[in-house]
Amino acid sequence: MTDLACRLYAPHDLRVEDQPELPTEPGMALVRVMRGGICGSDLHYYHDGGFGPVRVREPIILGHEAAGVVAHAPEGSGLRPGQLVALCPSRPCGECDFCRSGQERHCLNMRFNGSAMRLPHENGFFRSHIAHPVAQCIPLAEGCEAEAAAGAEPLAVCLHALTMAPSLEGRRVLVTGAGPIGAICTALARLRGAAEIIVTDVQDFTLGVAQRMGADRVVNVARDSDALETYASGKGQIDIVLECSANQHAIAQAIGVTRPQGTIVQLGVGGSTPLPLNLIVGKELRILGTHRFDREFAEAVRMIGAREIDLAPMVTQVLPASEAVRAFEMAGDRAQAVKVQLDFAG
Repeated sequence: MTDLACRLYAPHDLRVEDQPELPTEPGMALVRVMRGGICGSDLHYYHDGGFGPVRVREPIILGHEAAGVVAHAPEGSGLRPGQLVALCPSRPCGECDFCRSGQERHCLNMRFNGSAMRLPHENGFFRSHIAHPVAQCIPLAEGCEAEAAAGAEPLAVCLHALTMAPSLEGRRVLVTGAGPIGAICTALARLRGAAEIIVTDVQDFTLGVAQRMGADRVVNVARDSDALETYASGKGQIDIVLECSANQHAIAQAIGVTRPQGTIVQLGVGGSTPLPLNLIVGKELRILGTHRFDREFAEAVRMIGAREIDLAPMVTQVLPASEAVRAFEMAGDRAQAVKVQLDFAG
């Protein structure tokens, strides 16, 4: 199998199949995919067939975190064969009210690779080759590796989340959830000058990665549920919470330890969750949602290329794309994995 695609048919029915030859289209570059990172939404598709009202209704190629090498690009595109690019999965229409107001992430006609929201579904990046819009192929600096470049999308998500928060400099920051997004938020908090970074999770393995990404203190709340009590004194000692778990207990605990007029940025996505409104109101807390990214993708690529951030500690396993099923099973086990990447280069 020389040109493959990882296509999901139903929950736990992921098949590595031959991909037909891709046509050359105007404005599109042909990219040979090198690395692809398995995201939490990919895992929802794999295990549950979707999330919330979004369901897989036809076979779909998964994946929205990837980097590859340009195989062919239109003349005058600025891309050249052999160039490493990060693939931006977000393709707003450019014409709706949100796009015209500079909020492309809320586009009413968004096309997003690896998403089952639309029908036909938008196929993703987990394939050997892809024809992708030139403008969404963002070049990396010379010498950058595909492993790092494939982290641009989750880094962009975290960069956008921090635009919602006040300055982290000199602040005490709590990161709840030490998966890939929590790990990147930890690294960014370190870069942004946080005075103290506390990270919570229920797995020692992920917390070990958080330490390598810059955490000052890690707490396994499954083993030591009262460890954050000291931060609850005096109405709360935490300035800013980056909530990456979507766990109702973690959210309630975060609200309890956040100081009056502190900020909670909600990155984790889940269903309906009960909230202690009395504490939110009484402490005048600011709870902010955050969704995807806009121009932060280009900033993420720049930071990776400039080696301003090291995402390597969170990439805990790399498996051949031919072993995608094993990779997906591993990626869902936080006792042994944070970010699992698929290697398409072989």
